[in-house]
Amino acid sequence: MHYQAAAAAEAWGYVAGMGPTTTMDALERVERLAAESAVVIFSVSTCCMCHALKRLFCGMGVSPSVVELDEDPRGREMERALARLLSCGAAGGPAVPVVFIGGKLVGAMDRVMAAHISGALVPLLKQAGALWL
Repeated sequence: MHYQAAAAAEAWGYVAGMGPTTTMDALERVERLAAESAVVIFSVSTCCMCHALKRLFCGMGVSPSVVELDEDPRGREMERALARLLSCGAAGGPAVPVVFIGGKLVGAMDRVMAAHISGALVPLLKQAGALWL
């Protein structure tokens, strides 16, 4: 990963309602899950934007690993950590969907769609081994 979980948690300090240990645990869990598959989508099962991203990847022939945060007992903590990674926690923006390709943070819907439209998404997927064509 491009970030160090320990340095990030220390730099960010406390996340609302979470102590430093919980923040570290959530960041470490996000990092570990992101590294387990070529494409990982952090999602909420009722989110239409999450559904659209999942459909985009499936339509391209990619089988992403999907982490449904609303179905995970520690999902709320991970969602807060993702919001911090995206720097949208204070702005109140949505923290999902969030996409990692090859263990690297790509970003939310806007970044993924921009990469898709510009033609940069397919090379990323090929490089990560998620797409062979």
